[in-house]
Order: sequence, then C-alpha cells, then structure tokens
Amino acid sequence: MRHTKFEKKEFYHIYNRGTDKREIFLDKEDVWRFLQCLKELNSVETIGSLYENSFRRKDKLGSSASKLVNIIAYCLNQNHFHFILEPLEEDGVQKFMHRLSTGYTNYFNNKNKRSGSLFQGSYKAKHILSNEYLLHMGVYVNLNDRVHEGMNHSWMDKLPFSSFNEYINKEIKGICKKDMILGQFKNPEDFSSYCFEALSLIQKRKKDLKEFDKVYLE
Repeated sequence: MRHTKFEKKEFYHIYNRGTDKREIFLDKEDVWRFLQCLKELNSVETIGSLYENSFRRKDKLGSSASKLVNIIAYCLNQNHFHFILEPLEEDGVQKFMHRLSTGYTNYFNNKNKRSGSLFQGSYKAKHILSNEYLLHMGVYVNLNDRVHEGMNHSWMDKLPFSSFNEYINKEIKGICKKDMILGQFKNPEDFSSYCFEALSLIQKRKKDLKEFDKVYLE
C-alpha cells in the first residue's frame, strides 16, 4: 500500500524503473514518445488512448486543457525516470501516473512485440517537505544522468531527456513549471552554477555511501 498522501499545491519526488532493471528507452523514438505522453496525458479531460493515435507531428505538443499536475522537473535515464510533480487536482498524481505508465507500456509492448509489465511495480513517491529539500531535488532530478557517474547513454547523448535545458535556456518553452525553483535565483546562470556546485556534493556523498556499504555490509 502507498503511504504517501498527495495534497494539492505540495511537491513530490516520483520515480520508477524498468522491471528487472530493464531498459525502458531503446531508441530516440521511445524518448520522444514518453515526452509526448508527459504532455498529452496531463489533462483533466479524457483525451483517449495515445496508443490508438499516431504521433505524426512531434512538434505538436501539449494542449490548453486544465492539467492534473504541474511538472516541475524530470529526467529520463535508460532504465528509470525521476519527476518532481505538484498535484493540481484531487488524485492528480495518481491519475497522471496511471495514464502515463499504461499509455507508454502499451506503446512499448506493441512496438517490441512483448507483453506484461514494463515498470517495476507501482511508482515510488516521496513528499518534499521543505524549500531546502525542493532545491536539492531540483538539482538531483535535473542532473540525475550526471548523478549516476559512468552511465553510458550512447544514443541518448544530447537528447532532451532532462528538463535542465529548460531551466538554463530561456528560448526553450518546454513542459515544466519552473518558477518555484528558478524564481529563487537572479537568473538561469546563477541556477546553473548552484546546480553544479550541489552536484559535486551529491556525487561525493553517493561515493561515500558506496564505500561505507562496501566496508561494512560485505
């Protein structure tokens, strides 16, 4: 059972990975499809199944309909994803994540001639309880591909698989509501500097924890 209670106007770290740690993005088409799902399925109105509709125009994204959640930040890695979400409707996170996992799994299974679950059980959720934690998670999610040092994205390199470019480039409209984080900095450049300073600390802590586990848990 899920113990996290979702409240409107609060922030939550949402994450999940492929079942058996399998890759959930196999090529560029998969990434674009997932990004399209993030935009098109985030609607209070029922819009039908994306599985039944082709993505003939990848640049036709989003709609003016009321949203279930605000997407604050995201990162897509080859075998897992991270979001920061803000519910706007009752059960907004639950409805959005159900639509997303169902829609993308249907697409992925059909494309790869497979069946069954794609994701490892239900998504995980953690309540972001303070502004300090929100800023920390803003770095952790936006730069999550760099948190995992040594990951080889191969074909995923230089693709928009993270919202970080939305934060530092004003020309990119994107899908994220950035003001709660970006509004706390003078400009995107200051935010970028803060991110990379914090990233080095996150990477060091991650390395220290691995060393601790190696010494004390083996």
